Amino acid sequence: MSSNKTDNKAVREGMHESGAGNAAAEETMDFKHVPVLYRECLDNLKIKPDGIYVDGTIGGGGHSHGIGEQLSEKGTLIGIDRDQDAIKAAGERLADLKCRVILVQSNYADIKEILEDLDIDGIDGALLDIGVSSYQLDNSQRGFSYMHDAPLDMRMNRDESFSAYNVVNEYSEEKLADIISRYGEERWARRISQFIGRAREEGPIETTGQLVDIIKAAIPASARREGPHPAKRTFQAIRIEVNRELEQLETAIDRYCDVLNPRGRLCIITFHSLEDRIVKEKFRDRLDPCTCPKELPVCICGRKPDVKKVTGKPIVSGDEELENNPRARSAKLRVIEKKKY
Repeated sequence: MSSNKTDNKAVREGMHESGAGNAAAEETMDFKHVPVLYRECLDNLKIKPDGIYVDGTIGGGGHSHGIGEQLSEKGTLIGIDRDQDAIKAAGERLADLKCRVILVQSNYADIKEILEDLDIDGIDGALLDIGVSSYQLDNSQRGFSYMHDAPLDMRMNRDESFSAYNVVNEYSEEKLADIISRYGEERWARRISQFIGRAREEGPIETTGQLVDIIKAAIPASARREGPHPAKRTFQAIRIEVNRELEQLETAIDRYCDVLNPRGRLCIITFHSLEDRIVKEKFRDRLDPCTCPKELPVCICGRKPDVKKVTGKPIVSGDEELENNPRARSAKLRVIEKKKY
């Protein structure tokens, strides 16, 4: 099944067929993503055996497999990911499930178009695990990590042409500084952008190793001795810009709330404050959609919430998970439920 309405790479039940060669196929076998807050997500989805559930960021299929195990032959699991490697790996991971499995290479924010293509009117739950996967970080050729020297890439969807190379080499120093400051919350953003600008005068910056050296040179030695790796915030900022992550998250939340069936739940895992702030604010807007001026004693706009709060404070990982998976330390889970009318 394919569509002329969206840019979905493919929509198929079961295995996703890609044109990847043998080398790419072997590479996907190593696509592993340790599912963060695994039990908490499954519990909060309140899975019905015959329901329709979406994993909008399927990765290696860890969360999805847990969802699918609770579904019967009448249930449907829809897995979405921008990364072709993730779709292939998830197909292999989910092959033993008895429920209907549909894998789509697309952007999770395109949920309405995806469901329309599938002739599905509503879903009973959805999970979004925002950010970069362990596989993408650990794969030395993807260019996401400051720990490996690789081509400047950072594309979640490698069919797209825009990459970290374009951001680093083509953005003005002012725009670079703004992105690094806003998306990376990096105090040395201006200085880093200036050092990048100087380095570009000698020739293009082509690898992550070159960029790390430039960032280290820009940040004073005294500041480098404390806190995380000096390149962490800048790499995060560039990755977010390349993949338009925050824009898509903000757009997606309302779309997923719209397609939830009554009592359906949306679970979102975030990994840094910018993402969590968006989820918190969008959930709050959805819970209180009234547009009347605050000074009015009664509501006259007539807008009523169609969702209810499940979580107040976000759910975070316990000590056992943190010991086994240090990358879970910044994970936060927020959940919202569609009201029953």
